[in-house]
Amino acid sequence: MNQTQTKPNEQRTSYHAGGSNHNGHSSDKRDNRSSGGSSGNNRHNFKETKQFKNVLVTSNGTAHDNNATHGTSQNKKGHLRIIPLGGLGEIGRNMTAIEYEQDIIVIDCGLMFPKEDMYGIDSIIPNTKFLEENRERIKGMIITHGHEDHAGAIPFIAPKLRVPIYTAKLTAAMIVEKAKEYSLEDLQIKQIKDGDKIKLGAFEIEFVGLSHTIPDEMGLVIDTPIGRFVYIVDFKIDYRDPEQRPVMQRLRGISRTATRCLFLDSTNAEIEGQSVSEVTVKESIDSLIATAKGRVIVTSFASNISRIKAVIEAAKTYHKKVAIVGRSMIRNVAIAKEIGYLSIPDGVIIDIRNINSFPKEEAIILCTGSQGEEYAALVRMASGEHKQIKIEPGDTIVLSSSVVPGNERSVAETINNLFKEGAEVIYGGEKADIHASGHAKADELRLMMSMMSPEYFIPIHGEYRHLVRNAQLATSMGIDPKKIIVAENGEVVEFDKDKGELTNQKVPSGYVLVDGLGVGDVGNIVLRDRQAMAKDGIFVLILTVDHTTGKIVTSPDIISRGFVYMRAAEELIHGARNEVKRMFASHNEKYPLNWDYIKRAIRDELGEYLFNKTQRRPMVIPVIIEV
Repeated sequence: MNQTQTKPNEQRTSYHAGGSNHNGHSSDKRDNRSSGGSSGNNRHNFKETKQFKNVLVTSNGTAHDNNATHGTSQNKKGHLRIIPLGGLGEIGRNMTAIEYEQDIIVIDCGLMFPKEDMYGIDSIIPNTKFLEENRERIKGMIITHGHEDHAGAIPFIAPKLRVPIYTAKLTAAMIVEKAKEYSLEDLQIKQIKDGDKIKLGAFEIEFVGLSHTIPDEMGLVIDTPIGRFVYIVDFKIDYRDPEQRPVMQRLRGISRTATRCLFLDSTNAEIEGQSVSEVTVKESIDSLIATAKGRVIVTSFASNISRIKAVIEAAKTYHKKVAIVGRSMIRNVAIAKEIGYLSIPDGVIIDIRNINSFPKEEAIILCTGSQGEEYAALVRMASGEHKQIKIEPGDTIVLSSSVVPGNERSVAETINNLFKEGAEVIYGGEKADIHASGHAKADELRLMMSMMSPEYFIPIHGEYRHLVRNAQLATSMGIDPKKIIVAENGEVVEFDKDKGELTNQKVPSGYVLVDGLGVGDVGNIVLRDRQAMAKDGIFVLILTVDHTTGKIVTSPDIISRGFVYMRAAEELIHGARNEVKRMFASHNEKYPLNWDYIKRAIRDELGEYLFNKTQRRPMVIPVIIEV
């Protein structure tokens, strides 16, 4: 792994760019089923409503659009283009390209977790077709911080681009550790720190340390030939944290130079007020640990070093022991300790296998599972499947986290199971003062807008409603509505020295799905098949046919999975078997030995028969074996 420390004003105008493995994925054409169509969306433009086509994702993960540019044409002289490849209209997949004439920089490389109906999918990453086709013009990739939605796609994308990665100390260490899991050894990682300035082609970039739920969050001040662009994502203003004062002074100093465009986090734009202070959360956790009569089990995001630190400090204060459970949390604690971001007193940390050797009132367990993840430590404890820990009355469980959208059901199920085991469960996030969001709320966003006083404003990082609410906040702060641009992934925003506008250009930006070792080889058709099987099951019929006479040799075999239990539906199975014989004889008489046609016909007709009998549509799979 090639990891170096950057020097102020370092200029990198050349770098080694290796070959790219372009994913040549074949589309599934088993049957004449459409992979979906595009439809118009109402676009919020403050003054008028505009229609744009959705990006259509095909089975090879590539997006198609009639207006899409495919990256080979270079930007016009004196023009700067903003190209969001992920993170707009969604939570996750954060990735933005900024292009000025010949030069491109990339900000973040995140993944998104799959939706509930994306069966078997591990994660979703940005479509990087535009970047791959323009790889030689990319001067560097900047990672703002170490969360998965900003850095999680690096193992899949960095080997294709082979460009220097600029990021801070903790994020760099986390990327190196993740790269080991994927056997990546040639990443070019350049460490930066708060206050550093680097030059990448036409871009002069200053790094500004901000407050978030993970150390080393960096805002970016990007000076270009046509003005200053300030990129601030995943931040909060913690008024009780004394370390915030110099940050605010830095930001005020930066604002003395006119800001052409401000990019600002939108996640909590629809929530009035300001974020709960991490100091408040620390006090709450300290109190809970101090007063607990039995074991305390705390679960949080594995990357929340501040929360982990608060638990360890409380354990030291009240002479308790901490066992850390969960691979990602153990890994992040080790990284933070190694680079000096986490100080752990001797004797506080114990092995989970020894936890039962200590009195209950002296034991603290710090674990993963705050999102109800299937195999996470807390979930296995709640279901009674954990090897070392059995939940029992007297245990206090603290869910020191917010619920990521889409995980509500699994989190609720975990909490219910914990209560069933007799534990006291403390949850509720900020309302219970046991979690502090890392994303600025409306008051903090207004303050940032007021300080920066940008000419243009582009809301980023959030679902579409979040982007609109953030844009409305900008309007209320006096920013010209005509200079507020609410964009979507794949759309291109273009600036020159006189103006900035949303263009009708598009680049590929659809989902690329990661399933096991496959990247992009699962698309809409495969997903729809999985959804169909999950909804109504499958119905397989196997016909053994004499290859000379074309007649069925034995009675058709039928296999049902997830549709009906065959022993309890003998009448249906018997009827289906007779129907298959009739259908086969009829179609084979018209089109002898045309097995493809006969299978399609049987699939469609038997599907209708089963629907009429059950009002369900299993996936029907006819198989013809010649003997």
